[in-house]
Formats: sequence, structure tokens, C-alpha cells
Amino acid sequence: MRLALCSAVVALASASLAAKPSPPAFGDRYVAMGSSFAAGPGVGPNTPGTPQRCGRGTLNYPNLLAKELGLDLVDATCSGATTHHVLGPWNEVAPQIDSVDAKTKLVTVTIGGNDVAFVGNIFAAACEQMTMPDQRCQKWREVSEAEWHGDEERMRRIVGAIRNRAPAARVVFVDYITVLPPNGACPAVPITDERLKQSQAAAKRLAKITARVARAEKAKVFKFSDLSRSHGPCSAEPWSNGMTAPQGDGIPVHPNRAGHVAAAKALGDFLRRR
Repeated sequence: MRLALCSAVVALASASLAAKPSPPAFGDRYVAMGSSFAAGPGVGPNTPGTPQRCGRGTLNYPNLLAKELGLDLVDATCSGATTHHVLGPWNEVAPQIDSVDAKTKLVTVTIGGNDVAFVGNIFAAACEQMTMPDQRCQKWREVSEAEWHGDEERMRRIVGAIRNRAPAARVVFVDYITVLPPNGACPAVPITDERLKQSQAAAKRLAKITARVARAEKAKVFKFSDLSRSHGPCSAEPWSNGMTAPQGDGIPVHPNRAGHVAAAKALGDFLRRR
């Protein structure tokens, strides 16, 4: 009886080890999916032959990570994308999930913020403080509980779709870089204290959802939000821009070159450990 029990335990352990994806190796196919925080608009020139509006910068973290680890990158990221655009088409842009195939060994995903107007509302909050608002200004959008739940449900579906197409792939959520000051006023992000608190709450909820989905779907989560917390727009070493951005160094309220470099380096270390 004891021998049979030990054999069963060994068999289960062996099956678990067999199911665990191996670390990415040189030449492995790597698919990057997500919105502008992964695409890196303004971080280097746009990648030739890709949709102009997607803004896939040649120095975004997927490109830097692929170079560091010697991976074969397929960059499917697109600025403005939502979870809907990962799972389905966006006008002329094919579903990002279509880039995943059976040979894919690594998939990184940075998505969900546009579904809940995360950056859009930060811009709207800044517009509220302008004497003469920019023509592109939009009003603050209250996000419903149904929208939050829908965002989470589609993130789960994304992992399921990846698993179906690439059973051997390692799936890693890279959550959103911190683009807000931890507390107090920040001249680079001129919004009221109330809007700052609301935006911080949205950022925290988005990070929690991402971690919860990763845990439930047995994916990994690289918490870039935590790593970048002391590198906001008003810090001594900012990894993201405030409401303005230097030429060639990203766009407003997004990671700059330093942010993408930091993400790639830390993510490479994360993958080697996990």
C-alpha cells in the first residue's frame, strides 16, 4: 500500500514537472501582445512594415527582451488596443491572438487599461485644469462595475486562447508601469488630488485584476507596477513621461526609453528565475 502511494506521488510530481514550460531558449518564438504600454509609441522609430497607428517602437520592451534573450519576436502589440482587439480584429488590424501558434514558447501580455479608460481619464483630469482645453480633450468617464468585470473575464479568455494555440508556451502578464506620483502634487501630472486618488485606485485595481487572472489561469505576472513605483514622472529617475514627452522618448503618460529598458532587463531576469 505504501509503495503504491509513493509511486502515485512520484507520478504526479513527474507529470507536474513535464507540464511546466521550460525557460525560453535562444531562437524560440516569442509573441508580444498588448496596448501602447507594450508597443512603445515614440520609443525609437516605428517598426517597418507594421500598421502606423499601432506605434510599435523599435526600442520597446519586447524588442529589447528579444534581443537580450536571442528570441524570434513577433510583435503584435498595438497602441489603443483593448482586450477585444487581442481576441478579435480591429478594423484592418488582425486579432493579436492570431500571432500565437504551436511553435510559440513565450507570450507577454500588457492589456486591460484601455478597457477601463485608465490613461484616457488621466488626460481628461488634466484637461479639467486647463483654462483653454485642447480640442482633443475628452470628459472623465465613469467606469462601471460591468466594465471592470468584463475586462477581467476577457483577460482570462486571452490566456485560454493562448493555451489552446500554444500548449507549451510560457504566458507572462506584464502589468502597467506606474505613471502617477505615489502621493502629493506632481507638476508633470497636473491633476487635482481627487482625480489623482481616483486614478491611483484604478491603477491598483488593474494590477490586482491582472495578478488575479494570472493566478487563476496558472500564468505568471511580472509586477512592473511595483518595480517602477519610485520612478514616476516627477522622480529623480523617471521611467515614464508626464503630460509632455521629449522628442523621441515616448509619448505623454507612457513609459519612456528608460522605462522600456528597465522592463526588458528585469523581465529577462524574471524569466531566467521562473
